[in-house]
Formats: sequence, structure tokens, C-alpha cells
Amino acid sequence: MTNFIPVFPLGIVVYPAEKLNLHIFEPRYKQLITDCFAEAKPFGIPTVLENGVNEMGTLVEITEVVEVYDDGKMDIKTKGLQVFKMLELIKEIPEKLYSGAIVTYPENNMRQNNVMMAEIVLLVRELHRLLNIEKDFKKQDNELLSYDIAHHIGLPVKEEYVLHGLLLEAQRLKFIKNHLKKVIPVIANTESLKKKIQLNGHFRELGGFNF
Repeated sequence: MTNFIPVFPLGIVVYPAEKLNLHIFEPRYKQLITDCFAEAKPFGIPTVLENGVNEMGTLVEITEVVEVYDDGKMDIKTKGLQVFKMLELIKEIPEKLYSGAIVTYPENNMRQNNVMMAEIVLLVRELHRLLNIEKDFKKQDNELLSYDIAHHIGLPVKEEYVLHGLLLEAQRLKFIKNHLKKVIPVIANTESLKKKIQLNGHFRELGGFNF
């Protein structure tokens, strides 16, 4: 299926089911949000990388307009709906300040893999322990999907975008697992080095070598 949607390009990756709060201040996007909210229509957030609008994005719905300020700026809450692929960017729409796009919605497999997710959850918790972070995903472990944890494992935006383009849950989980397997040893070694440096100059109780 293809259709036309208004687009709000941003330098972030938004995933399906993700909740995203936005402060809207540019005139073109104030108009976009006003139009979409009045008509109960979603809009697209394609990812901007290296000063260009990329083809993959996520359709989002406005769940709440939290506040509208005197100057027309607004705070809104949104939720990701589904992944889209942009076929054509339409920079100018008659009588509108914002742009749009012709998009298609590729089939996106979201079938859970509890065995692989169990491994990943252990790795994520180890990563967060090393970083002294506590994260509540507000779901049981067996309910988690790749999208639920993708923003919480230290992926650069470029790699988040690569993950966004994977349309099988098993592929996304493998991508996440490979990332965690690479990054955790690096952080663990950094922690060991930090502790070693902190010990320098302190009185240390060390046993001598027995010949």
C-alpha cells in the first residue's frame, strides 16, 4: 500500500510503539501538527543523517497536545505506529509550509523470540550495571521486543538507523546481541582501568611473593 503523508524529518530514529515527546516551535511544523491533530491523521518522521533525509522512517500518531503557548509553540506526545519507506519526497505542498512524501509500508515481522531475548536481557543488564544505570522497561522480559531496548544500548544514530531498516525481529535481535558483545568488554576494561588509576597513590595491602 502506498499513500501520501506529511513529514517531519528529524535527526533521530523513532521505532514502532515508541513514545516520543516533542516541543514544536518552527512555523511549518506548528502548522503540520495543528492540521494532523485537527484531522486525527498521523505524520511521518524520516531520519536525517549527514544533512540528508533518508528513505526509512516511522509513522506516528499524536496522542496528546499537552500545552499550546501564546506564540503557537506546543508540547505534544506521540507514539510510533509502523515503519515506512519513502518513495518520493514532496518538498512543496500547495498552501502548506511543511513537506510530504509518498510512502509504502513494508512487511515488518515482529514475532517474539524469547530464547534470544533472554540472552539479550542479561547482556543489557550487564551493560547497565557497568554504566551504573537503572532502566525499567515497564514490560515483562518475555514481552520485550527489539524496539523496546534499541535506544538503551548505546547505539550511535547511524546504527539505530541500520537497525530500523531490518524488517525481521530475529535480524534485529542478532544486530543488538552483536553490538552488546562488542561494547560490554570495552566498557568492562575501561572500568578496570579506572579502578587501577584510582588506586595509584593509596596505601595498598599487598601480600609478598613466597619463594
